[in-house]
Amino acid sequence: MGQARAWGAAHPGAVDAGIALLVQVAVTMPFVVPRPPELEPATWPAYGLTTLTVLPLVWRRRAPMAVLLAVLAASALYRLALEGPGQPLPYQGLVCAYTIAAQAPARQRWAAAGLLLVAVPASVWLNTQSARELTFSLFVFAAAYVFGRLTDARQREHRIERERAAARERARIAREMHDILSHAVSLMIVQAEAGPLAVRAAPERAEAAFEAISATGRDAMAQLRSMLGVLRDGGPGGGRSPQPDLDGLPGLLERVRAGGLDVRYGSSGELAGLPAPLAAGVFRIVQEALTNVVRHARARSATVRIDRSGGELTVLVRDDGRGPRPARTAGHGLVGIRERAAAHGGSAATGPGPDGRGFEVRVVLPVPSGEGTTG
Repeated sequence: MGQARAWGAAHPGAVDAGIALLVQVAVTMPFVVPRPPELEPATWPAYGLTTLTVLPLVWRRRAPMAVLLAVLAASALYRLALEGPGQPLPYQGLVCAYTIAAQAPARQRWAAAGLLLVAVPASVWLNTQSARELTFSLFVFAAAYVFGRLTDARQREHRIERERAAARERARIAREMHDILSHAVSLMIVQAEAGPLAVRAAPERAEAAFEAISATGRDAMAQLRSMLGVLRDGGPGGGRSPQPDLDGLPGLLERVRAGGLDVRYGSSGELAGLPAPLAAGVFRIVQEALTNVVRHARARSATVRIDRSGGELTVLVRDDGRGPRPARTAGHGLVGIRERAAAHGGSAATGPGPDGRGFEVRVVLPVPSGEGTTG
């Protein structure tokens, strides 16, 4: 159904032609079904004029009001000039009423409603002058109009949801790029600032610092190139950028250690087989928390722990630096951590470490059961 809807949205002309053909088949039935002997036989001119009432439906979306007027005019000519078979339903008018209700602006909808309120009773008066037929005709035209308005409301909801999804995706990409660039640039700055001192005091350490800067830059460029490549190849609404997982944590910690921060890592519980989105979120949370330590804490060491207990995953990043500052509580990094935690149904708490020393980030995330894995 979704593929058919997408194809129809991409080929509206073909859809309109198909609808006109379907209506043509319907209005042909009274001409091929044998008529009672007391009635005049169906004629080719009558059939040709019937076809003329259907043909405008091909342009129903491009000029709905003009199509409605053309259908009404051809139908009136058929009724007044020729003695041909009647139709069980006014198919052409119903298609026009639905289209105008679904796509036309309010002024055209009101004009069409007024026109039909005149044309329908006039058609019934020319046909049977029956109150029953008038009631039925008004009912089916009202139903077509209501269905058209419901279609318009559903399309509006779909557009709003697509816009929201696009906004969420833009926010996700912005977080990813912030995490990649912020982490890489922070490590490069630390290494670059330490480089001149190391050149004078310990040349071998200076060489290691420059190598770390180069490796960090190459890694950031590779991640950005991969992300942008997927976005470019995926097109609108295309694929998502490759996501990190917990297998990338050792490399992340090594890059941070190369910047001079002593990072200790520990874990408990079964971490293998976590759902891929959750594993990626944990990686980015640890990355951003360590980036904050490098940028703001002036810490000598930090601890990273990931513990899984039951249906919860706890991520703790703690440093021995100078503790929380106003700038740290207002940065984009901590906001991003809270957003990632909330996106997975969890929570994030930040504040002083034990005994008021240092700073810690504690994130608690629920672990979904029975979903995809990191593989």
